[in-house]
Amino acid sequence: DKTGTITQNKLSIIACQPLTGYTAEQLLDAAGLAADQEHPDAIDQAVLNYAAEIKHPLDFSKRQQFTPFDFATKRTEAVITTTDHRQMRVIKGAVPTILALYAKQHPADTAPASAAIQQLATANAKKGYRSLAVASVVDSQMALVGVLAIADPPRADSASMLARLKNLGIKPMMITGDSVPIARDVAEQVGIGTKILPAKALKAGTAADKIQLIHESDGFANVFPDDKYQIVKLLQEDGHLVGMTGDGVNDAPALKQAELGTAVSSASDVAKASASIILTHPGLHDIIAAITTSRQTYQRMLTWVINKITKVIEIIILFTLGFFWLKVSLVSLLGMSLLVFANDFATMSIATDNVQSTAGPNQWRLGPLTAASGVLGLWFALVDLVIVWLGLNQFHLNLPVLQTAVLIGLVFNSQFRLLIVRERSHFWTSWPSRTLLAVNLFTIVIFALLALTGWLMPAISSPLLVTILLLTLAATIVLDFLKVAVFRWLKIA
Repeated sequence: DKTGTITQNKLSIIACQPLTGYTAEQLLDAAGLAADQEHPDAIDQAVLNYAAEIKHPLDFSKRQQFTPFDFATKRTEAVITTTDHRQMRVIKGAVPTILALYAKQHPADTAPASAAIQQLATANAKKGYRSLAVASVVDSQMALVGVLAIADPPRADSASMLARLKNLGIKPMMITGDSVPIARDVAEQVGIGTKILPAKALKAGTAADKIQLIHESDGFANVFPDDKYQIVKLLQEDGHLVGMTGDGVNDAPALKQAELGTAVSSASDVAKASASIILTHPGLHDIIAAITTSRQTYQRMLTWVINKITKVIEIIILFTLGFFWLKVSLVSLLGMSLLVFANDFATMSIATDNVQSTAGPNQWRLGPLTAASGVLGLWFALVDLVIVWLGLNQFHLNLPVLQTAVLIGLVFNSQFRLLIVRERSHFWTSWPSRTLLAVNLFTIVIFALLALTGWLMPAISSPLLVTILLLTLAATIVLDFLKVAVFRWLKIA
């Protein structure tokens, strides 16, 4: 949503543009007295602020009656007493609203004045300004007084933040109730693009036509709340994940429908209640933070999943083949309990790991993920079986000591595995967090000491321990190159 998110939502009067026969002071008087002085909305406040800035006093004692803005009439009105003691009604509203009212009362001779107002509004819109029309009614005769040009400039950081969103693989689109020229000017200023279409373009055609139109556009203008909801819904039906920002009551349906409904810091209570998250600072900074943090979280989750699947496949292959080979379990019951502790502490440390946010959106692709993890698990199982073969044929171990050797191999594999699966590229591309590295090294050292001293398990010789350590380390380094190739082939990032 444009207002309040991309723009400052601080309306200001840029110029008073009276028609022939009226002065700027008369135009401002009429607009000011048709403003709510006690509870002004954004437009009324802009009019009052402008009068105060140019030191033009507004004599509210002249006002006899005031009708605040109503969504049904789309205008404000006031009845004031003129200097010659006559009653005059002053009306303030959007240009189409005032022109429609003027045409209804003056069907025969509306062309010149209406054309002048429309010309001013069109010129203002090309500059990115909204236009507020002002009219007066005396003795049932309505006259167009002029136009106030209103600006809601973009936030200073909007262009840079939107550029960062694009770099994150997200397409920003602007949706606003303002006219097409105004929307196009703002969209161009902040780098969204200039292909802004009127919302009525989505009224005709099939769903496929509408989706195609949305894809080809940079945003929509002249929208109503149901248009915002429809755009979000159409994109979702086309398989997109949609985020929507907003601040007003009219944004609530779209905020609720979007996967990531985002209420800006100045949003109404209704908008905040409909949103998924509420920004605590002005602008889009918090959106960038939410996206990058979520992608970092995804990377940690991805590491956990790859590690988990790889570990399960390794254990299943090792224990199954080992049982058919030796007719016994290759790890004792106590060893299995110790292995769980070793794996769990390392797994929990993944939550602290240093990870980078990806350049594009993430998506769970369980098929390729399982296939890649299967390759890793098969490799580690083969390494474990080599340890079994070495223990039987080179070191001539009995079953209890062989079970210790296999346990140590599984522990070393699990710790080295974590160091390579945490990176989608080669393991040396980034350093793990201090916590993960400390837990990793601590686990290796503790289990090495347990195996050498024979505490909680039958002892193994130091040559065997060094052999297992070097074998698992070398196999892991070789596997890292295979991992990079498999991840690239299956597009796991």
